[in-house]
Amino acid sequence: MLGFLSARAIAGLETVEAGVYRRSISVGGRHGWVGVAPGAGDWLDIRVDFPDAAALPEIERRLRNQFDLDAQPQRINALLAKDPLMAQLVAARPGLRVPGTWDGLELAIRAVLGQQITVVAAIRLAGKLVAQYGQPLHTPQAGITHVFPTAEVLAAADLATLGMPRARGRTLSGVAQALLDDPEVFEPKASLKESIARLVALPGIGDWTAQYIAMRQLREPDAFASGDIGLIKALAALEGGPVSARQLLARAEAWRPLRAYAAQHLWTSLQRGD
Repeated sequence: MLGFLSARAIAGLETVEAGVYRRSISVGGRHGWVGVAPGAGDWLDIRVDFPDAAALPEIERRLRNQFDLDAQPQRINALLAKDPLMAQLVAARPGLRVPGTWDGLELAIRAVLGQQITVVAAIRLAGKLVAQYGQPLHTPQAGITHVFPTAEVLAAADLATLGMPRARGRTLSGVAQALLDDPEVFEPKASLKESIARLVALPGIGDWTAQYIAMRQLREPDAFASGDIGLIKALAALEGGPVSARQLLARAEAWRPLRAYAAQHLWTSLQRGD
């Protein structure tokens, strides 16, 4: 989890140092920061610096979402291990969880920025976005200098000036406007199908982006971005032959209703060279 967060940490917003994840947070228009580290046992040690104690339940809820603390690894592993390939991956990482996110808008912006470019390039753009449009925040933590921009600011901004195609800039602003129009746009719907349908109805949001948002923000355990090049490469490497997006989708039928966890195992295997 910390490795995933470290590779995607946005400058000014997040840091991962010495096994501790820190980030700025915003709840109800007020700002602060949190620090998260592995505890000595089966828990996380959390430090919260926030001006309103009444926000603590919401902060806890969001952190539980971000670190997938409501997952049931034993159940997940038992179901995935019915497939021989997944049995190997589960045995290697029995506690693997699907990283979530602090905020739906932030995750959607990250996902759109990541369309057709590398993670490194997307995070660099996100850092420019935070520096230019995020509100400055004074903290004692080096590297945490801003909160993520609000929907109001992003909806009105010309984000193409950050150095991206103009169409993508319009998509980013449109995503922010969608949240202003419907505050529950990034909340779970009655089903995964309904959630994906609502997201792909937004201009510039395709199936990959919608599935990614469903996986990490909506906590849909069966969300699956079948066209993801990383998943295709991981399955090809593990099974020793070329794989198409269609073949990946067919193969993933064996991983229902937990394809999001299967995807996380595949991504992690690729990153670590399994």
